[in-house]
Amino acid sequence: MNTPVITTDRLILRKMTKDDVGNLMVIFSDPEAMRYYPSTKNEKQTMEWIDWTLNNYSNYGVGLWIVEDKATGDFLGQCGIVPQEVDGVIEMEIGYLFVRRVWGNGYATEAAEACKKYGFEQLKLRKMVSLPDVNNIPSTRVAERIGMKAIKTINKWEKEVYVYSVSI
Repeated sequence: MNTPVITTDRLILRKMTKDDVGNLMVIFSDPEAMRYYPSTKNEKQTMEWIDWTLNNYSNYGVGLWIVEDKATGDFLGQCGIVPQEVDGVIEMEIGYLFVRRVWGNGYATEAAEACKKYGFEQLKLRKMVSLPDVNNIPSTRVAERIGMKAIKTINKWEKEVYVYSVSI
């Protein structure tokens, strides 16, 4: 059993493992869920994503966590705190990506809010960001719901993204 990193009223956030490849493929193989990413991912690319996440755990003590339904154990998506380069500085980003069938249930907001609290209270971060695609209205709304403000747009991942920020 993988020990939870964060729990909320409805969710468990736990560390990702190589066994999560099948769960992640539900998102990564869905063109609609991946609309704001360069492309869908195959199994090899999903394993590389897991390796990247495991490296973040080792190097930074944070990364994307697997989000599960607390009551059923169902895989819902991923959310966590990820180091990202913004204008030459490493910022800690709250990132989230969920299975399309659970969109609209408030899971991303609940998980992102829990990550914000964890970042400020447990990790003693002073600031966190989110970097949604400028066209990804649902993701910008999640950032706004957890108290983030858009401060600028930048080019990253070969597209325009907002830099949303929240500080304590």
